Amino acid sequence: MTEDLAVGDEVARREITVDRARLVRYAGASGDFNPIHWNDRIATAVGLPGVIAHGMWTMGAASSVVADWIGDPGAVLDYQVRFTRPVPVPDPGAATIEVTAVVGALDPEAGTARIDLTVAVDGVRVLGKAQALVRLS
Repeated sequence: MTEDLAVGDEVARREITVDRARLVRYAGASGDFNPIHWNDRIATAVGLPGVIAHGMWTMGAASSVVADWIGDPGAVLDYQVRFTRPVPVPDPGAATIEVTAVVGALDPEAGTARIDLTVAVDGVRVLGKAQALVRLS
């Protein structure tokens, strides 16, 4: 697979939506019931624009784009992000996370690639320095 890739190649792109119902399901699965993820009054009282998606949900949603592209979640050797902005989730409605994955570096000797992710909502990045190291087959 290494010979088919070049630095700068876009390998995946996806839009992922998140609504309040998904936030409730994620809270149940993760155990993170912080009211900023479901209560507008509390979220705005602490200075947020309203209810926001869990940062770990956003991080996980973005990583799924890489795992799906590589075809094996176990091939994702490392994954790191910086949380730069919250993802407001309107009610009614949903927020749309735009994820673009690009080859940032290749190591043919190790058989790995660094995949750089741009993760944005309405054109504004919500994750910074989002990078995954993947094992190429």
